[in-house]
Amino acid sequence: MCFKTLPVEFDEAGNARLRGGIPDPYSVTTARPEVFMTEEEREAQIQGLVARNGHLKDLNMDPVTRIAGAMALHVTADIEGGRYVQAHSQAPLFRGYEVILMGRDPRDATYISSRACGVCGGVHAHASAYATEMALGLAPPPMGTIARNLGETAEMGYDNPLHLYLLAGPDYSEPVIKATNPELWPKAEQWRCPGERHHGFRTMAEIMTALTPLTGSLYREGIHFTRLSREMFVLLHGKYPHPQTIIPGGVTSTITLSVLNEYHSRLGTIFDYAQRMMAVWDDIPEFFYEMDERYKLVGSRPLNLIDTGFWDAPDAYDATYANCNEWGEHRWSTPGAIVDGELVTTRLTDLNIGLEEFVEHSYYDEWDGGRYESDPLDNPLSPYHPWNKRTLPKPQEKSWKGKYTWSTSPRWDRRVMEAGAYARLFMTAKAQKLPENDFVEATGDALRLRVPKGTTPEAVVEWRVPDSWNAFERNRGRAYHYLFSQLVGLQTLMDAYRLLKQGEQKVSRLTAAELDRHVQKADGIGAGFWGAGRGWLTHHTVIEQGKIVNYQIVTPSTINASPRDPFEQPGAYEESVLNTPILERMDDPSQFTSVDMLRAIRSFDPCMPCTTHVATGEGTVVREVNTCSCGADG
Repeated sequence: MCFKTLPVEFDEAGNARLRGGIPDPYSVTTARPEVFMTEEEREAQIQGLVARNGHLKDLNMDPVTRIAGAMALHVTADIEGGRYVQAHSQAPLFRGYEVILMGRDPRDATYISSRACGVCGGVHAHASAYATEMALGLAPPPMGTIARNLGETAEMGYDNPLHLYLLAGPDYSEPVIKATNPELWPKAEQWRCPGERHHGFRTMAEIMTALTPLTGSLYREGIHFTRLSREMFVLLHGKYPHPQTIIPGGVTSTITLSVLNEYHSRLGTIFDYAQRMMAVWDDIPEFFYEMDERYKLVGSRPLNLIDTGFWDAPDAYDATYANCNEWGEHRWSTPGAIVDGELVTTRLTDLNIGLEEFVEHSYYDEWDGGRYESDPLDNPLSPYHPWNKRTLPKPQEKSWKGKYTWSTSPRWDRRVMEAGAYARLFMTAKAQKLPENDFVEATGDALRLRVPKGTTPEAVVEWRVPDSWNAFERNRGRAYHYLFSQLVGLQTLMDAYRLLKQGEQKVSRLTAAELDRHVQKADGIGAGFWGAGRGWLTHHTVIEQGKIVNYQIVTPSTINASPRDPFEQPGAYEESVLNTPILERMDDPSQFTSVDMLRAIRSFDPCMPCTTHVATGEGTVVREVNTCSCGADG
């Protein structure tokens, strides 16, 4: 039984059905999750601090950029108590791609939706193609699937170093440490790095210096390897971002021996770098934990993760919803949901029917009813499911008690979940359903990764399910995901050579003319179960008479940056901030930078977070709070 909150049960064959005897089973007042603290209780807590003359700092940070847009954050800090007592994540920009796509040719979705993000446009193009080809009944040939997989391993190769060295890494650099926690610097100068043999840095201070923006060696090396991976993607798909070669039913790329060899020549240089990356991000958490165990609470939240899996098996994927559980479990990265640390399902149908989007605190009107009461397999669907959702924007004045963001609140089984590349490590390790291969082994509580020989000898490394979940473990997990993704790329490349040797060069199911005829009067619904550098990514589409009549995108940043839901549960960003202690040193509250909170938020990789800034007194708006900061006046 994977659902605890939704009134859904399963028969012996695994088919879902609603529990009987519940008049309005999907009402938000009927199926409610357990909530740790209500907003009323949180407000009372803040008022109690004010009554005791507690010094609260109310910070409004804007911009905090996020995936293909902006992100702002409002927090209230109890500086004397060393904690955050309020947090609101805001997406202040309406993008409207779901509205733009209404009434268009389904083939337009791939090109338009990829513009949802300038960092990861390739994954949106792929998710759109998956959704459309499911609705149209078009499965790509094996080489088409392989070309997609190779493109997406390259995109992960670009995205992970970008986060670790250009976006999150500077928070651990020499200038930041000296400014926010100067007491750590002399200790860092003495702390010997266990990973010196791999990354070459003798002390933690040397790593911190190397993370310095623009001048640090790790920062500059990160730029080089992001470029290398973009070149790999371009070899297969022509350009990056926003590729034009990804279509329903395959790709339009030309896959030749020369293309594969050029891809291989770049991939082969990555594995030594991956070992250095893992060693750096193994040492950073251990240093901070040793300095103060409270760093394990920075960005902490319950271990509730969700992911649709990634990289299809070319001989298993058939683009049908009817067989999605089978082809999903053949993926290199296993789909799944982890609740309180336990893997509760690996079935794509379970992930799909448990997904809902709420707009209680978002700048949208709620839609009336639901068009689909069940999915194509007759499993029950919520009226809040993306196939039933309508995007009805309604801009209005911001209110912390009311609506305050353009992000919706996606929930699975009405729980606050978290998306991230690292979720793939958890699901794959725990599920132990990896395809047969030479490089990755799942043990139940770990992933064992065999690193091919490069300039350094062949090695075996292991990522283990961590004992605690926080900002440092997110960064460590992303470093190991980098190696995992590139090993998937290497095995996929071997499969591409094999198919090419067998004369299998077809990369698309239909010609352009055939696709044109196929689309003209098409009807169907589809889901693109895919992923991004930040984790979960789904596109849901409804097509009638060859036109899109509904299109919904759920990005990982929508999941993580979500506001409160109808059950008063904070989103993942908000929750992680509320659990973060204030560990920076300051003699004067006006010097408060909120670096611990920034590390928490940036560990989710909310797209270009290096533009985030916090000022006290000048720059970003700041108010001294001596009344309730829960939004009663705003």
